[in-house]
Amino acid sequence: MPRTRSADRPGTGPVHPTAGAHGALRPAPVTIGAGFWHTRREVNARTSIPQGPGLLESAGNLHNLRLAAGTADGVFQGAYPFLDTDVYKWLEAAAWRLAEEPEGALAAEVDRIIALVAAAQQPDGYLNTWFQLRGNGERYEDLRWGHELYCAGHLIQAAVAHHRTTGRTELLDVARRFADHIDSHFGAPGSGKPLDGIDGHPEIETALVELHRETGEDRYLDLAAYFVDRHGHGLLGGEAYCQDRVPLREATTVEGHAVRQLYLLAAAADLASETADPGLRAATERLWRAMVATKTHLTGGLGAHHDEEDFGDPYELPNERAYCETCAAIASVQWSLRMALLTGEARYSDLIERTLYNGFLAGVSLDGERWLYVNPLQVRDGHTDPGGDQSARRTRWFRCACCPPNVMRLLASLEHYLASTTPDGLQIHQYVSGEYRADLAGAPVLVRAETDYPWHGTIALTVEETPETPWTLSLRIPQWCGTFRVHDGEATYDGTDTPVEDGWLRLERTWAPGDRVILELALDARLTAADPRVDAVRGCAAIERGPLVYCLEQADHPGGGLDDMVLDTTRPLAVKQRPDLLGGVITVLAAGHRRVPPSDGSWWPYRTAGRTAPPTGDRVELTAIPYYAWANREDGAMRIWLPTS
Repeated sequence: MPRTRSADRPGTGPVHPTAGAHGALRPAPVTIGAGFWHTRREVNARTSIPQGPGLLESAGNLHNLRLAAGTADGVFQGAYPFLDTDVYKWLEAAAWRLAEEPEGALAAEVDRIIALVAAAQQPDGYLNTWFQLRGNGERYEDLRWGHELYCAGHLIQAAVAHHRTTGRTELLDVARRFADHIDSHFGAPGSGKPLDGIDGHPEIETALVELHRETGEDRYLDLAAYFVDRHGHGLLGGEAYCQDRVPLREATTVEGHAVRQLYLLAAAADLASETADPGLRAATERLWRAMVATKTHLTGGLGAHHDEEDFGDPYELPNERAYCETCAAIASVQWSLRMALLTGEARYSDLIERTLYNGFLAGVSLDGERWLYVNPLQVRDGHTDPGGDQSARRTRWFRCACCPPNVMRLLASLEHYLASTTPDGLQIHQYVSGEYRADLAGAPVLVRAETDYPWHGTIALTVEETPETPWTLSLRIPQWCGTFRVHDGEATYDGTDTPVEDGWLRLERTWAPGDRVILELALDARLTAADPRVDAVRGCAAIERGPLVYCLEQADHPGGGLDDMVLDTTRPLAVKQRPDLLGGVITVLAAGHRRVPPSDGSWWPYRTAGRTAPPTGDRVELTAIPYYAWANREDGAMRIWLPTS
């Protein structure tokens, strides 16, 4: 069957609200041109995604599918019951890539693996290689750890992506059979269905909403709502880790396993959009505010604890022991996109920007071949790395390889996270070179953008297609931006006289082809301090520039000793363009000095409060690089937060 983009909804991405949805905004398609994100997506397309099948083969994921299909001999490979999900996330990433490259080697690999998945499915629709090969034939007997519904969720999302980019139904048919099987087994007490239960790892919920959107089947939406509302009722022992301690509608803060919490909240936002449920909307807004105010690292990273990969207490934000799983950053972006569409508020896209450039992008190496599962904010001098999935050193693959294909699928679909539309306008959430499009009552809008963001703050926008009636171009003014100017052909504004409301600069008029708007965001390097309740960084400062968080890395400071560095906040920061470094970056130069032992011979590291600090060592020049680019040279120390003099 020939490959074509789905004819009825060209350019449809991972989130496609129905026509009757109650959200404030709808996603708008963007074509990403040359620049920062184009480079990162090309590495993803040319290196990361193509190497996926080989890595899935060596890890045993594809072997397990062949065993389940009866086309190979041997035993199940791998230690976890959820290895099928890595295949499904890779398929989703590849499917989004097929929208831009529909023919060739990648398309053939997608066809091959879809056929393998279809062959592994049992006649009644059930599909999970662990339970088909290693179990005793009993399904859904270990919902806390078995992750059968979690795997089904990623299968559904891959199938929706494949259908939206190609119009083909092979994988969608597999996903629907599995969804129908689940729907026949799960339901609330009194529903007549044999099981009342939830998965220990939310994911099926948001996938079912999207399957409803793709197929029009209301029962998928109803099943998603059932799963969301059954969390917190003790079906898995009442543990916060599994999002089972308190019903989501009653929760006051995020807790437990960070990725599980965020996937569940993404589904709640989807449901609030489709059903206009005020309780779900209030809960998602309340929990997002609590998370951002008290449990989010400067990088946008989430998850304070290595133990159980979970959120900590409010303001418990450690540095070297920060978990900040790459999947949690991805889940945060997915949830915040849905919140931006639901509410229309710019703050959600502020967090998306921070997370994309920092907590997310650090998870993949610049060459696209190595990965970080966890993303600490500090690696100490002489750090002894335990290796494995929790390593602070980049790794080719993991025993639990959830993060690499998750990165692949977000980068492959990134153009769907950048803009939105309403009946009367176009909203630009993230700035890239390329084309932003909208359809206003059947009239096309096309705005071309030229920018070198995030290295420089000028974004030049040219209207190329427009109706002859008024509409509003809305530009997000980032939360970090203290100074900006706008030239729109009729007037020049700055931050003191420009009508910015809730983070949006709205320009309404009757536009004509050729009209230009120049937005200039000041990208001065700056020092950032944390709320004093964040004990781990009290008395410290971090360096930022535009949306980028910076760090010191041992490779730029011969002799090491980053643990001894003190930042001199009395001296100005300077920037230096380094096209030769880390694929081309702008570094920030700062002044500092090294601590030295006290000259009075004291051996005790504590002193009376208010006493003069011991003398310090020689001044040194500190070179800060963007955090996303760390761990791409030699292994060594790194830190974001620095004590101040």
